[in-house]
Amino acid sequence: MYKKLFKKHLENFISILSKFGVVYAPVKKASKLYDFTELTDFKELQLKYTRTMIPPKKFFLKPKEPLYLLNKDKGFKEIVDDSKTVLLGVHSCDINAINLLDRVYLNQFPDLFYKTRRDNTIIIGVSCEPDENCFCTSTGSSHALRGFDLFMHEVDDRYIIRVGSLKGFQIISECKNILADTSLPDIKEFKRVEAERIKRISLNLNVNGIQDILDLSHDHSAWQENADICFGCGTCNLVCPTCRCYDVVDYLKLDLKNGLRARRWDSCMLRQHALVAGGLNFRPTRVERLYNRFNCKMSFSEDSLNCVGCGRCTVYCPADINFVEVLNQVRED
Repeated sequence: MYKKLFKKHLENFISILSKFGVVYAPVKKASKLYDFTELTDFKELQLKYTRTMIPPKKFFLKPKEPLYLLNKDKGFKEIVDDSKTVLLGVHSCDINAINLLDRVYLNQFPDLFYKTRRDNTIIIGVSCEPDENCFCTSTGSSHALRGFDLFMHEVDDRYIIRVGSLKGFQIISECKNILADTSLPDIKEFKRVEAERIKRISLNLNVNGIQDILDLSHDHSAWQENADICFGCGTCNLVCPTCRCYDVVDYLKLDLKNGLRARRWDSCMLRQHALVAGGLNFRPTRVERLYNRFNCKMSFSEDSLNCVGCGRCTVYCPADINFVEVLNQVRED
């Protein structure tokens, strides 16, 4: 189902969205720096943006979140956040990243905290503004087929809205006065604009057989060359929309009767990530950690990658390590 929203009605559209939860949207924080922030002023909304630094995974897997209140006598009590949220302006690559997170946190052993947030969040996608670091066409993430409630495709002075869920239909039914049916010229123009957008994604990563290539390239010189300039800061993990490693920490009060269990993001690029009891470290060197991360990103399972081609790891790396260039070097050699 497709509907049409003229841009002049966008503010009214957002007002209606606020009935479904607190609206978060991309807001410009600095030059070329955007973040999903609670939208309190319509003038701050930035739907024409390249990427946010921190991906929207932060709404489902918090950077730091309390899990349980601990009491020696009463046991533990879960701390569940069931607040209603609307994410407006999510790009296709990030929606596909959330779909990967869903496979981890919702399949065999559902994570209560993740599931509660996911169930209470409406996702509204928007067509992206690709730059020279985007390679989502290589990872099959340039188009979102599922994982969203509505998707807004910008076409000149309007948005062509694609409905992706029952929640999306509910929103559409609340917007009858500001939405219109699409015409054949609308659809024709929509297809043209989408084709032009895809053409602008020029960076290519050949992922054919990439898992086997990485398995056979453990001793490739590219790993040491890049490990020598890598800061080991973990920025690539923090900005990655599919990285999901976390640590669990217990905080006890001085009475030793009460406390809090929390989890927080962790990074496989940090030395202590693979450190275990007895002082053993499975990946003690930076080159081993770098190789592990690249191998992880290219291997979610036998039939899918763990990367959506958003380009964040390259853009925000303080050492200017280019993710695609490294993989292309490994393949070519």
